[in-house]
Amino acid sequence: MTPLALTPPAQEPVSLPEARMFLRLDQTDEDELLGTLITAARLMVEAASGRCLVDQAWRIVIDRWPDSGEIRLPLSPLSAITAARVYDVLGAAQDVAPGALQLDTAADPPLVRIVAEVPEIGRSRSAIEIDVVAGFGATAAAVPALLRQAVLRLATRWFERRGDVVGRDAQALPPEIMALIAPFRRARL
Repeated sequence: MTPLALTPPAQEPVSLPEARMFLRLDQTDEDELLGTLITAARLMVEAASGRCLVDQAWRIVIDRWPDSGEIRLPLSPLSAITAARVYDVLGAAQDVAPGALQLDTAADPPLVRIVAEVPEIGRSRSAIEIDVVAGFGATAAAVPALLRQAVLRLATRWFERRGDVVGRDAQALPPEIMALIAPFRRARL
């Protein structure tokens, strides 16, 4: 299973004015840098938590339909399946009927269940594509406050401590950031 990002979120979970206010910056000279740090912090928080924050489009590519009829997805939370297609022997995409796949958003990780007839696959690799929307919602307001705070604190930490702190944080996020993320991490057994 391969998840492919199709479109980034329309907005970040933390805005430039919020970050400037937190840093007590009056000028906008370094907005480009701060914006880049906010995006990088979101990506780090998403990776550490296993959650997409603001709605973004993803494509899940799998080789074949599972025998169980259930596909556990590596992204969460999910709000919709926007399209699904299967490639036939000639390499042509055959659309999967909208009602054939059912998204179980209550499961963690989310599940896609095959509930009706689906086209047969025609090639051995990357035969099925399922497009989904992953995230807590379309706006920053939909993102849980602790995750927004983790993004804000990480981005401002990097802004204030320019230099090698970003490299160290990529190895292991600071404990205060991990404490904010901890309630959202998926437990592994």
